[in-house]
Amino acid sequence: MKILIESKVPFLRGLLEPYATVDYADPGEITAGRVRDVDGMIVRTRTRCDEALLGASRCSFVATATIGTDHIDLPWCAARGIEVANAPGCNAPAVGQYVFGSVAALIPGPLEGLTLGVVGVGHVGSVVARWGRSLGMRVMLCDPPRQRAEGGDCWCSLADIAREADIVTMHTPLTRAGADATFHLADAAFFGSLQRRPVFINAARGPVADNEALASAISSGLVSHAVVDCWEGEPHISPALLALASVATPHIAGYSREGKWRASQMALDALVRHFSLPRIALRETAPHPVPDAIRIDAVRRSYNPLLHDTPALRSNPADFERLRNEYDLRTEL
Repeated sequence: MKILIESKVPFLRGLLEPYATVDYADPGEITAGRVRDVDGMIVRTRTRCDEALLGASRCSFVATATIGTDHIDLPWCAARGIEVANAPGCNAPAVGQYVFGSVAALIPGPLEGLTLGVVGVGHVGSVVARWGRSLGMRVMLCDPPRQRAEGGDCWCSLADIAREADIVTMHTPLTRAGADATFHLADAAFFGSLQRRPVFINAARGPVADNEALASAISSGLVSHAVVDCWEGEPHISPALLALASVATPHIAGYSREGKWRASQMALDALVRHFSLPRIALRETAPHPVPDAIRIDAVRRSYNPLLHDTPALRSNPADFERLRNEYDLRTEL
């Protein structure tokens, strides 16, 4: 058996060698020729898994050590009989730390009494909402699929958030079709409807926000501060938005050591199940449970994106991929 592992997925070296031939490859080295004879792969978002890559391969399993799967052609893989696994929730606490670290850097003093609009209430959005409440914030939840599935009166519309929120934070997947498509969910019309000059945060996927419209909204004062971790066209990002964003980072919101541990272990667990191998545990210590509540002083001590991450990207935007791939993993709250 042969397994290919993207070299930037941490903590896995040496664990599968007793059971398989293991090939470690940088994202740019993962080609159709390289994967022709592999049986399974563990990758990240920079590897597009589709017919062009896997059409001539015997690969029967792909795990992505990430939450998102928009880099994987899921219908094609299903039709081909390729099992796909991801790591839902792996980096939710890290993204929550990023969100509140950014807000704390931009808004001095307590956050109590401010209104936080959370768009997309999955693993990440749920952590952000729970932590916001623990800080005394009023939290608004917008998630139409969950609202239809679960009912209840805890939900609001995107229009409600545009009207009432002091902080708007996006945590949806990227989808391009259907009633709940999230491509350009935050578009010119959305930004034009904002009433409170909110802080706008995109730590979801770049195209969830129309980057040109966001830049215009900052320039016109509709958005007081923009926090941008996910960009359209990565790694070739908008110079205009980079110049205008208060916080600008190279898609590292979820880059904590604990988040990477969870993602690698979840990908490894899925792989060993698929190939009926014994369970393999990572050698590194497992992370502590995710806290239910946080303190703003602890957030400020743990992470401030204005100290290193934003200056690094501003001074070297062409190094987006290097800054991301060589990022010094944070410790979570």
